[in-house]
Amino acid sequence: MDSRFLGIPELVDTPSVAVVVDVMRAFTVAAWAFGQGAEKIVLAESLDGALALKARHPDWVALKDGPSAPGFDAVNSPGLLRSLDLGGRTVVQKTTAGTVGALAVKDASLVLCAGFVVAEATAQLLRTRGSDTVTFVVTGEDGQADEDLACAQYIARRAAGAATDAAGFLRRGAESRAATELAEGVRQGAHPDDVALCLELDRFPFAMVATSEGSLMVLRPTTGA
Repeated sequence: MDSRFLGIPELVDTPSVAVVVDVMRAFTVAAWAFGQGAEKIVLAESLDGALALKARHPDWVALKDGPSAPGFDAVNSPGLLRSLDLGGRTVVQKTTAGTVGALAVKDASLVLCAGFVVAEATAQLLRTRGSDTVTFVVTGEDGQADEDLACAQYIARRAAGAATDAAGFLRRGAESRAATELAEGVRQGAHPDDVALCLELDRFPFAMVATSEGSLMVLRPTTGA
């Protein structure tokens, strides 16, 4: 398998298969939302767009980066989200990097959204699909976020069938700028357990596939091919 690792600004063409990685915290949060029973996640293009969707569908759960804000039901924190019962609910998610990266590759034939918590399931799906070339979108810090790059490289190795010790990749995540900012309280809308939850390898048994449904980009969990 040929793997490319690109930041969002480097996406100049539409990849065939894209794995969009946001460890801290968009796609860890998405996985937790599914773990808490959410049916689907709509990836919003803007805060105003998320609020407009919420206005049209009052029963949907809207979440965003940073501190809580009027119109939003939750923030982009796995530690805070894990206490919510999302059984059968639709979540609308807008974040700084993760959702932007997914929308940037929405025309790819296969779009997976990933973090360490769904790493093996994501690699398994790539193996099952027999993908020859995979573009990993490293969303944080314009492609420089080491927690995202480490996760992408780990998934790539596992997808290629290589026996891989995750410890070094997880260590890079723990030592990343994002982890430091979360631990020191620089980022608002966070929980003290967020870093540990983001680095919990294979917490969930599903991969997350994003597809266009009408005018919306919708993320759903899958455990099959």
